Amino acid sequence: MPRCLTGGSRSPALFSHCPPHKVSHIRHTVVQCGTSLSTPKITETEASPAESSAAIQGGSGTAPLVHALQSAASQDVSCFHFPGHNRGKAAPSSLSKLIGPGAFLHDLPELPELDDLFSPKGVILDAQKRAAQLFGSSKTWFLVNGTTCGIQASVMATCSPGDYLIVPRNCHISVISALVLSGAVPKYIIPEYNSGWDIAGGITPLQVERAVKELEEDGKRVGAVLVTSPTYHGVCSNVEGIVSVCHPRGIPVIVDEAHGAHFRFHDSLPSTAIEQGADMAVQSTHKVLCSLTQSSMLHLVGDLVNVDKVSQCLQVLQSSSPSYLLLSSLDAARDLVSKNANIFDEPLALASETKEHLMIIPGISVLDLPCFASDFPAIDPLRITLTASDLQLSGYEADDILYEGHQIVSELVGTRAVTFAVNLGTRVQDVEKLVQSVKHLSEKYFFTNSSKPLRENIVCDPLDKISMHLTPREAFFTKKRRVRIEDSLGEICGELICPYPPGIPVLIPGELVTHDSLSYLMNVRHQGITISGAADAELNSILVCSL
Repeated sequence: MPRCLTGGSRSPALFSHCPPHKVSHIRHTVVQCGTSLSTPKITETEASPAESSAAIQGGSGTAPLVHALQSAASQDVSCFHFPGHNRGKAAPSSLSKLIGPGAFLHDLPELPELDDLFSPKGVILDAQKRAAQLFGSSKTWFLVNGTTCGIQASVMATCSPGDYLIVPRNCHISVISALVLSGAVPKYIIPEYNSGWDIAGGITPLQVERAVKELEEDGKRVGAVLVTSPTYHGVCSNVEGIVSVCHPRGIPVIVDEAHGAHFRFHDSLPSTAIEQGADMAVQSTHKVLCSLTQSSMLHLVGDLVNVDKVSQCLQVLQSSSPSYLLLSSLDAARDLVSKNANIFDEPLALASETKEHLMIIPGISVLDLPCFASDFPAIDPLRITLTASDLQLSGYEADDILYEGHQIVSELVGTRAVTFAVNLGTRVQDVEKLVQSVKHLSEKYFFTNSSKPLRENIVCDPLDKISMHLTPREAFFTKKRRVRIEDSLGEICGELICPYPPGIPVLIPGELVTHDSLSYLMNVRHQGITISGAADAELNSILVCSL
């Protein structure tokens, strides 16, 4: 298989001497909103994060929603409102002992002083404005149903039934649900695929331009272009180039930036989607930043997308009883990064030195941009993806050994590779343990497996040669029948079949079951990997459309 970032004779520096790569600052932007149809101008300034936050409602870099929640919870009141645990007085003891009474005390409903998520006029509005200022958008929405609902709202706000959504085929399952909800028709772009790693990369502006022209020649309307950047493995697409293709045609660009919420906060990190001119970016603030799981943000710039329509879509999709713990965690995460301009210095230094250590371990390769032929602009330096294929170990086998033998818990496992996410909580001892564990892996299997015949493990690209016979929405509402997976070749798939993680569908409702997709799924099933979406989790059978 291709060797990427491998080999070397020098000894890397000790982790205890990790220096910051460079002096960093938060790339602060001031969005000047005009009334023209052009994208608002973004100008660089040297304003500090604290100054940025203070510019909104005269604040001082505080977390208004957090403080409001704290104040409401501290009131000495007799409660006759939901939730039923009554500020923790009736909390289940088993859970209260686990997470503490404070979580229940602050699990409050939409009290007047806590504002209304769907019609914010107080602390939620203040918190969202502060977030918009920090992340460089003209409008930011807090999300309590994860990035999934932000993706769904973005597609519904830009695409009417019958419109086309240009989207990479390695999109997240949330995009498929958005197609079902909106009635939009997908125009898939097949991303570059590295079979040696079994990893798909990004898409290019040229691919987007070809897709747009094909639809224009057929008289089809393009509602929007949706780009996944970065991918789960950290591969970034050239969003700026894609925007330059779309904006002259009046086509909005949506970016699934779930894994890139941290990009704005260090010069060594890739540029954000908003900085590159995207109209909408949806970020999982809980991934590398530190809000609670299920909390995300949706950012918008410009006027190609109707703000009110986005709000209406979110009201349809989000819970009518939003958790203030989730909402306040978004405010707190924003407050944390706004006050710490150098917050990512140490994680970046740790990640860099970890890769240097891993690269010189025999039989181990580390993913980087040279692994792809396309000119992708960047890869997230906080993602460490390695393969032990030269040790004749699959990604799943390597991950099992690292977990069971060394208590190393990875973020993502594939047929060939394992991905580790470095974040603000990563410690020196964590990365030292990872490196030592991979060394043990190499020492045990390098000579043991080198004498064995090379294992044939050809991985077919499951995303290539797709054939869509029904739209996802049509297939969703079509009657189904169950067939053995061995008998499904040539049938129209009636369900979403997705190894999870990473949450990238191998088969989408409406697509023809091909030899490559079936072969890939059989291989995944053989390795005991979890399958999401399929009615039969063991994948002995699948649902197909009855036409």
